[in-house]
Amino acid sequence: MTLDDSDAPTVEDGAADAGEADAESEANRDSEKRVYASEAEARQYRGTWYLPLPYDQLKEAPESDDYPERGDGGAFRLTDLPRVPRVRHILGPSAIMLGASLGSGETLFWPILVAQHGWAVYWAFVVGVFTQFFINTELQRWTVATGESIFRSMARIHRGWPALFLLFGFASLGWPGWAAGAAQVATTALGLDGVSVGAFGLTLPSWKLLAIGLMLLIWLSYQISSVMYNAVEAFQVGLLFIATGTAVVLVLYAGSLGELTNLSAAVVNVGRLPEGMDIAVFLGGLAFAGAGGYLNLSQSLWVREKGYGMGNYQGRVKNPLIGDDPEPIERDGFTFRPTELNVRRWRGWWRAVQLEHFFTFVVGLLFVATILMSVSSKYAPGTTTDAIGMWLTEIAPALGGVGALLVFVVLFVALFTTEYAIVESFVRNSADAMYEVFGRDAGWDLSQIFWRLLTVFTAWGVLIILLFTTPFEGQEPFFFLVVGAALSGVMMWPYTALTLVINTTRLPEHLQPGWLRVVAMWWASGFYGYFSVLLVGQTLATWTGETFRTTAGVVGSGPGGYVLWTIFFLVQSYAVVRSIQGKRRAAGTVDAADGRDRLFS
Repeated sequence: MTLDDSDAPTVEDGAADAGEADAESEANRDSEKRVYASEAEARQYRGTWYLPLPYDQLKEAPESDDYPERGDGGAFRLTDLPRVPRVRHILGPSAIMLGASLGSGETLFWPILVAQHGWAVYWAFVVGVFTQFFINTELQRWTVATGESIFRSMARIHRGWPALFLLFGFASLGWPGWAAGAAQVATTALGLDGVSVGAFGLTLPSWKLLAIGLMLLIWLSYQISSVMYNAVEAFQVGLLFIATGTAVVLVLYAGSLGELTNLSAAVVNVGRLPEGMDIAVFLGGLAFAGAGGYLNLSQSLWVREKGYGMGNYQGRVKNPLIGDDPEPIERDGFTFRPTELNVRRWRGWWRAVQLEHFFTFVVGLLFVATILMSVSSKYAPGTTTDAIGMWLTEIAPALGGVGALLVFVVLFVALFTTEYAIVESFVRNSADAMYEVFGRDAGWDLSQIFWRLLTVFTAWGVLIILLFTTPFEGQEPFFFLVVGAALSGVMMWPYTALTLVINTTRLPEHLQPGWLRVVAMWWASGFYGYFSVLLVGQTLATWTGETFRTTAGVVGSGPGGYVLWTIFFLVQSYAVVRSIQGKRRAAGTVDAADGRDRLFS
């Protein structure tokens, strides 16, 4: 077939095509500029960014399928979603979470579990990390979409929920085990074990004085910035670099990377637990395959402080001592009309949220924890001591000299970093929960609540350290870490199920999680619920005999144990059914959501 003159392209045709292509390219560039922030604008997110709006002048969102459900709360205010910054500009919240993980799962729980039971348990660590990836990002969803904290979303259902998790939080994090552990490491490294110091008519072990000093140092660090979050992020990121760099040097010095050839044992043992494993330690390991428990809830508040999505329009918690004017955190947050532009921005934000958390938290956690497990596997196989003792009395002496010094530095910085994150997380979560439950109505200022709670919690930590050997004679710091970790694991069950129900029944179609994420949250809820019931049953059995005993296979449990399993199955079934109903009810209700429900949306 040949072209005749009428079919042949002409110069004019080529010019027209080029002009159309240039116009289309220009339109695409303009469209991208409307979705993504410029470099100058995006740099604002490197600290924290608050963009105040005339809240009372904004229109209220109607009660329709296009907008989040109000529940027991007021109307959301309508405004556009901010343009999307690049991922490199919003790093921070996940780095704090990774720092919180350093002194728990990365250096303590999983290294000792692998040392005691071999690499056959490593599968549970990997499962725990990826499970927490889905939980943590789902905890951020409501805040990115509305600017409200996760506690405010719970209060829209019932004010009892934030109060319940506040109590859980104190029970799990109210014991300064990490500060005590860091002090134990430091005194051992300095040769001060058993040395007491007299002061103010008191004679105290040197580790107590150091632990108290660490608690006070944390308190003082908050006083250097007018925005509380900025101080935390700066300190945590700095400590994170020190701990990670030292851990890499330690592993290379120890020559333990060859242990990673045994990782195949994790593959063939997926789903199996070694005989005689302590469920409390294992559940603590699952909770701390990451930060765990009350700490995870902080993801919502940290991304609000950072200015993610609609959180950009909410104020930040300021230091009342600095003298800056407070910034308002509105009771009822913001939402956006589901226009094509806003939905594209939402997809951009959600992609950035996932990438920031994956590359900072998941990759960082898998890398550092795994290489430290190789050290414990090589130098402390079959250990019968606790995790801190394993590093100090077995691994450090075996390495000697430079190796021992590296162990001390890694362990001290990791434990101190975690204690810092725990103080921050407990205070920030609890202040927000108290504010949403009754503080706001009482006219309290959130910044004042935060600062006073920080001071009280620091004083409480000092008091517990001073009384450590009186009410808990014979218990090492690791005992408190196990108790706190196990309670954190139990706590993760109800808030995971609740978050799933909120995100699938209270958010409109274009903001809901995709089906793969829904299934992942079913798994997360069931995962933590199952091991929580096992732990609660075994704990009650030590007090009541066989009545509340629970077995791994359910069959053979005591009468009270069957009651616990029934509660588990009812809660799990409710979460599954309600999430399916929410997804089906919302399907096809928002025109701009067409094609939005991708696997990881």
